[in-house]
Amino acid sequence: MEKVILGALFHNEEYVRKVLPFLRPDYFHSQNDIKIFNNIAEFVDKYNAVPSKQALCIAVEEDQSLNENAYREIINEIEELQYDETNALDWLVEKTEKFCQDKAIYNAVRESIQVLDGNSQELDKGAIPQLLSDALGVSFDTSIGHDFLDNTDERYEFYHTKEEKVEFDLELMNDITKGGLSKKSLSIALAGTGVGKTLFMTHCAAANLMMGKNVLYITMEMAEERIAERIDANLLNVTIDDLKLLTKDAYDKKVERVRGKTSGKLIIKEYPTASAGSAHFRHLLNELKLKRNFMPDVIYIDYLNICASSRMKYGANVNSYTLIKAIAEELRGLAVEFNVPIMSATQTTRSGYSNSDLGLEDTSESFGLPATADFMFGLISSEELEDLGQLMVKQLKNRWGDLGNNKRFVIGIDRSRMKLFDAEPSAQNLVNDSGPQIGSNADNNVTPFNKKARPSFDGFS
Repeated sequence: MEKVILGALFHNEEYVRKVLPFLRPDYFHSQNDIKIFNNIAEFVDKYNAVPSKQALCIAVEEDQSLNENAYREIINEIEELQYDETNALDWLVEKTEKFCQDKAIYNAVRESIQVLDGNSQELDKGAIPQLLSDALGVSFDTSIGHDFLDNTDERYEFYHTKEEKVEFDLELMNDITKGGLSKKSLSIALAGTGVGKTLFMTHCAAANLMMGKNVLYITMEMAEERIAERIDANLLNVTIDDLKLLTKDAYDKKVERVRGKTSGKLIIKEYPTASAGSAHFRHLLNELKLKRNFMPDVIYIDYLNICASSRMKYGANVNSYTLIKAIAEELRGLAVEFNVPIMSATQTTRSGYSNSDLGLEDTSESFGLPATADFMFGLISSEELEDLGQLMVKQLKNRWGDLGNNKRFVIGIDRSRMKLFDAEPSAQNLVNDSGPQIGSNADNNVTPFNKKARPSFDGFS
């Protein structure tokens, strides 16, 4: 294959333009092939044209580092290089890409062995995962940008192609997200302690499972069994307390009914708090694909602030803004890498805990988190909403829709069964742009509970 590649680099300019940026000297085995490749690359870089055999022989002749024997060997090899014009260009590019991938992996493994043997002066054992990751990521990306005037057909087709999304089972959540969570995105739920961040995510995970989706739920706050307990209560329509009273036979029958209604899978994985980050999750995804043939359609991470960063370490003179932003960027990068939506959550600040009209400024630890997220919403509860069995959702950031469309709305909540459901349309009449209200305008008994207390300046002079 090395001879085929070198021969094509002499004769096919279109092939040269496609593959030369991805070829490297260390992909070739013999020193003679490396010399030939380097001379070709230098000629193309300098003259923006494909060299002839004569031009290459002259370049080799001017190389003062070669002795007589090496010079004759390289000249003979150049003369023997052939190009078969019957080979399809696409086939040749595809085989060259596979050649580069195989060589990159081979070189990475060799270098890793050198590191393990202590023969590398520059790298330590911590660099091995990155070496292998870079090698596995080798591919020919021939796209060099979107031509606005020439690529109108592709753009029009994009506008009229329905995007594949992971839907909610809540009507208004689908409405504000234009059909659900987009792939390659990071969504964040903002709420105070005990409001329902985990409840929201476990409900969504259960709903996605019943839609036939593969779901991965990563928890660092609660045990795997506790998360499974909440999903059991949701799917089996049994209260948390009654789950413990079910006989084994009754429990198995309920689970079998759920199994018969879906083709999806739900995997729950627990990590110790603040000990796992995007690198661990990437390894988990690769392990699941290899060992269980499982690729998730959506990932839930409970929750972002207690993840670890793969780039920055706690206590290394890194402030919380930089650390949390780094974690958010890494998780969003993971979503792009595996082409899935990721949903996580974050806590409110101390002042946001008592605020019944959350804003982005109530995000704890780092404002870099809402800057990175694609979709962010607040979950708001109060005594009035609890009495009504409702939970308020407020849009905070939305790259898929208009924040003015259903900026605030309420959904029903059954905490005993860990369920959410669409509230009746009449319930939305109590919510307006200035915030939620309880009561009736007719009897002047409107009690706003969304606004922070403001000081009175009556009598001030």
